Amino acid sequence: MPPTAPTLLPLDAAIIALRQVLPLDSPADVLLSRFFRDNHALGSKDRAFIAELVFGVLRHLRALETACGKPTPRLLAVAWLTRIQGFNARQLEPYLRGPEMDLLPTIKAMNLSEQALGVQWDLPDWLTEKLLTALGRDAAERLALALRRPASLDLRVNTFLTNRDTVLNALNASGIKASPTPYSPVGLRLEDKPAINQHPLFVSGHVEVQDEGSQLLSWLLAPKRGEMVVDFCAGSGGKTLALGALMQSTGRLYAFDIAEKRLAKLKPRLKRSGLSNITPQLITSEVDARIKRLSKKIDRVLVDAPCSGLGTLRRNPDLKLRQSPQSVQELTAKQARILASASHLVKPGGRLVYATCSILPEENEQIIETFLAQHPQFILKSAAEVLAAQHIALDTGEYLRLNPADHGTDGFFAAVLEFAITG
Repeated sequence: MPPTAPTLLPLDAAIIALRQVLPLDSPADVLLSRFFRDNHALGSKDRAFIAELVFGVLRHLRALETACGKPTPRLLAVAWLTRIQGFNARQLEPYLRGPEMDLLPTIKAMNLSEQALGVQWDLPDWLTEKLLTALGRDAAERLALALRRPASLDLRVNTFLTNRDTVLNALNASGIKASPTPYSPVGLRLEDKPAINQHPLFVSGHVEVQDEGSQLLSWLLAPKRGEMVVDFCAGSGGKTLALGALMQSTGRLYAFDIAEKRLAKLKPRLKRSGLSNITPQLITSEVDARIKRLSKKIDRVLVDAPCSGLGTLRRNPDLKLRQSPQSVQELTAKQARILASASHLVKPGGRLVYATCSILPEENEQIIETFLAQHPQFILKSAAEVLAAQHIALDTGEYLRLNPADHGTDGFFAAVLEFAITG
């Protein structure tokens, strides 16, 4: 049975939204949120269709541009509906203008397998080459295609307030289909994407939205009750809250970040969580005086470093269009500085976890190899062994390497480093 054609209003609105998003002078989700604020009369179903079309076009942009020849936002929208969603010419005819109807057969007939790899995978050529070099053809293709698919909606259960079974039963009883995540002991994966931020379990702080891969970083750090812990690049605090729950609201947990706006988003989340051991702290840079005062006093430090975000293309497909070899090079310099600065916090015997949501070796393994060569007091600890000690059966080797093709998570990297006690 053919798909139901969209009504005129949301399709036209979606094309306008796409036109505003495509310059990509800001993140796509920010631009789309701005469009929705300016068009507040749109209903929830219209908004869902518009978001699906805009992000669908971004996921498949190279292939759609190639199929269109001379792409416009309207033609890209039509190409997405035709090639990806399966609409036929009869369904779309009422919405087409001028010669667009004549272009449909050409758009639909383009043989993707005859195109360059970057077009097939919907990636820029520079990123295609990097994946081929790092992974080889088969693994790179599997990863590229997995990154093009939409992500699932994962929740982290706040074990300071409740437990996973209780939340799972409550969600299913309220009509939301959920199942335990395969790796995170506190994760749930939803079958659909309901407005979870309106659900009583979210409002009461019993759950937070967090990808399973992101949840596992907290288990690598494995903070204990009563310890001094730092989340060095806390952002809006998703991992901070996960760490606080593992600590059962004991000890002291500092949430450092250089962006006041990001830390401001932590405050309502912290209030919902019921945790009282978290101290948000605005810093000016990675060498802030507040950091120096805590030198060699911290038991565990998490560095979720600023990165290209290319492991999150399922959620942020515009990143592949907004990043470049130059921007990645700039990020690696920043990552090295941040890791070196954060390492000064760790006391002898303490643990440092470096993590990114990148899939590029230069942001991951290469950063760690250089750091270890320059800081011989730190040793690499097997991520698989750390997780196994907590009854998490996930072995990706010495480093944690997650990706949507193999694990159903966003792309994540993490290294566990420990300050060796000598003498």
